[in-house]
Amino acid sequence: MTLLEVENLQKYFKTPNGMLHAVDGVSLSIEKGHTVGVVGESGCGKSTLGRTMIHLQESTGGKIIYQGEDITHVSSKKLKEIRTKMQIIFQDPYSLLNARMSVKDTVEEPLKLARHLRGAELDEEARRLMELTGIDKRMWLSYPHELDGGRRQRVGIARALAMNPEFIVCDEPVSALDVSIQAQILNLLQDIQEARGLTYMFVTHDMSVVKHIATNICVMYLGKVVEFSETKALFSNPIHPYTKALLSAIPSTDIDHPTQRIILKGKITSPIDPAPECCFAARCNYACDRCRRPQELRKMGNGHMVACCRAEELG
Repeated sequence: MTLLEVENLQKYFKTPNGMLHAVDGVSLSIEKGHTVGVVGESGCGKSTLGRTMIHLQESTGGKIIYQGEDITHVSSKKLKEIRTKMQIIFQDPYSLLNARMSVKDTVEEPLKLARHLRGAELDEEARRLMELTGIDKRMWLSYPHELDGGRRQRVGIARALAMNPEFIVCDEPVSALDVSIQAQILNLLQDIQEARGLTYMFVTHDMSVVKHIATNICVMYLGKVVEFSETKALFSNPIHPYTKALLSAIPSTDIDHPTQRIILKGKITSPIDPAPECCFAARCNYACDRCRRPQELRKMGNGHMVACCRAEELG
């Protein structure tokens, strides 16, 4: 069952030199209970895509469809209802938290404002959320500056769960954490997903992390989706030249079979008023005359889609 999908979604920003195409015609479908990993270099538009899908930023064009209902343009009352079902976990939990509020107050705030809980019911729900996310009872009255990064992120997760959402955008939730803490947070997110049947969109630049947590992977480059596939298929048979380059950058400890690193050369195409052609052509070793035309996602079988005119040759 499809929970959320976008059709030709666009998010442009006005600059002194023209329109910056942060998200440029993305079409994506997310199945209920699955995790879609969105990967790519910094600045490719993956975080903007997630924020636009949940209306933290309003789209420039295209459609956002949630459970079969078009929610691209909705009233403020409807938007308030939608936001109880769609939440976000931010990359930097410290910027999310109010320095003057304790952990307990931070978790209770959305319960009071959105779910209108009071008294014993409020205390019980806040306690349950903090226990679910592994926040020690001794930390409940602590303030953000007294917590390490992992505990702050647990508070951010508890706050997101307070609304009983169905869909959560995880915007690089472990990139600012130590490796050992990263594993704890990833396992926590997976446990919560299994217990509650949640659907995630996991935004990251770390291919090793997305391999661990994602059901499907969406590869973005300069605001466009260049490849989409099941995680196992993408890692075993990447097709788009950009995806191949990303995977080649993953560190390996196998000294007997070292990975051949693919170094991308050429000038990065400007995302400001880009020409209607393949956005990766200027850095691609396989570029040809056909790359001067817009590249649409083409089906390669088993849900694998690639935006490349030479996909059949490279697959």
